Amino acid sequence: MKLKTLTQWLSAALVVAGLSGQAAMAETKIRVFSGGQNQRPDLMRKLFDAYQAQNPGTTIEIETGGATSELQRQYLSTVLNAKDTAIDIYMIDIVNPSQYFNAGWLEPLDSYVGGAAALKPYLPVYSQANLVNGKVAALPAFADAMFMYYRKDLLEKHGVKEPKTWDELTAAAKKITEAEKNPSLQGLSIQGAPIEGAVCTFLLPYWSQGKQFNDASGKLTLDKEAATKGLDMWLKMVDAGVLKKNIAEVTTPVTVNEFKAGQVVFAINWGFAWDVFKDAADSQVKGKVGVMPLPAVAGGKSATCVGGWQWAVSAFSKNKPAAAQLVKYMSTPEASKFLAREGSLLPVFQSVYTDAEVLKQAPWFKDAANVIIAGQARPISSQYGQVSDVVRTNTNAALARTKTPTEAVNDIEGRLNRVMR
Repeated sequence: MKLKTLTQWLSAALVVAGLSGQAAMAETKIRVFSGGQNQRPDLMRKLFDAYQAQNPGTTIEIETGGATSELQRQYLSTVLNAKDTAIDIYMIDIVNPSQYFNAGWLEPLDSYVGGAAALKPYLPVYSQANLVNGKVAALPAFADAMFMYYRKDLLEKHGVKEPKTWDELTAAAKKITEAEKNPSLQGLSIQGAPIEGAVCTFLLPYWSQGKQFNDASGKLTLDKEAATKGLDMWLKMVDAGVLKKNIAEVTTPVTVNEFKAGQVVFAINWGFAWDVFKDAADSQVKGKVGVMPLPAVAGGKSATCVGGWQWAVSAFSKNKPAAAQLVKYMSTPEASKFLAREGSLLPVFQSVYTDAEVLKQAPWFKDAANVIIAGQARPISSQYGQVSDVVRTNTNAALARTKTPTEAVNDIEGRLNRVMR
């Protein structure tokens, strides 16, 4: 989208928001932490440029960093704990609003957006994640979720339907890999390394049994039998040759690169991977990729792990009103549509998934919408850093077979009972 066109719809959005090009933000400098490459700071820059064009005297600076959510969380925790005033706005992961707000690091946005009602237009999982103790802690930027990517060409070639259960996926993967007689072709790739993605690796089979990890208050409600069954399921896939033997070493980029190279039939990964498979110069799977809901345990229901990013105003900012107005704009349906069209960044508004212009650029959104709407958030906890560490390290240990699934689940329960009360 050209800057002129972007500025035109931005102008309309500002009028709706009660702002104007003559807003009282003249001579204001706003510094924004805009995440890493996967959060597309290049597209955020275009939105910021258009905003500046409508607000002479306002300068928006971008700071980027952290290739993963873990690295970003480490950096932000250090900066915010130091009460640094240099950054006014932060892009934060969906798991962080509760943690950061309860630590006193985020400015409540209620007085700027009109209270909790401002979150109603968004997809429910994002409304819930950004409302902390009845206060608006942040506003959604764009959505994300784990998707099941698959090789449409291979399923069609071998007469295999999209699997609805994990058992069906195992059978489908074995049938295709055995028929292809390609020793480098994996049936399924997941993330087993001790990274944030491993939290989802633990939760996906657990949720698909219809179980919940915590209640609405954040208290741990772990069903140990179901959790053990989920970890056992992954190990059985390793033994069946569906998952690679060193799955405990697989990170997010490894899954993306191997699927892109045509070495995987099914792959679980985040939304950004679609554009990599579709556009990367070295992609061997262009035009061959499908997206489907994640399978369920027999008798259960499909569930996915929702991610996504939020805009939050620092409690230590010296430009809170100006920062809040910019956050409001960056979280409008217009901004969501721009990010969807230009970068395939998943919308936080359900209506954008059916927008004709968006679907023209990202036709896979029609399949993505139902996956995200049915998605679940990782545990919402003011101590999420500890929760994540316990779950991902134990999941990794189980997949590496340095702990049994029962031992890993017992450790998760024992340690998190003290954290998630």
